[in-house]
Amino acid sequence: MNSGTKPSYLGVQKNPPSLALCPATNNCISTAEEITDNQHYAPPWNYNPEDGNRKNPISKEEAITELLQVVTTLKPDNFTPLIAERREDYIRFIDDVEFWFPPGKNSIVEYRSASRTGNFDFDVNKKRIKALRLELEKKGWASQGNF
Repeated sequence: MNSGTKPSYLGVQKNPPSLALCPATNNCISTAEEITDNQHYAPPWNYNPEDGNRKNPISKEEAITELLQVVTTLKPDNFTPLIAERREDYIRFIDDVEFWFPPGKNSIVEYRSASRTGNFDFDVNKKRIKALRLELEKKGWASQGNF
């Protein structure tokens, strides 16, 4: 669990609007990274994929509800599902896991999961995000690629 003041790099950055890039350490993944960065890049999710198994598309608000339900019940890798910050298009948990629903991006969810300390996390952040993705796929979500 992270304590103390929220670092300024957390949250949606302004120019261009995106989540923060990862530091050079091997304990972070983010949809904001370049797709060629195998260590840090993770593909965004789509909660209304064209080839998905949803009969009817859901709204951003419904997608947020599904995401919160999965996060709070799954709790992968000792993830603490306590919300530290929430806005209509952004959620940050105390373990520095962020989800952003960008405007005008057609059902896309971007995310960042990072450890504030250390150089390695033994892929905890990747495993955490993958577990959440697999559970969301059961609800009709899809990843925009693999990692």
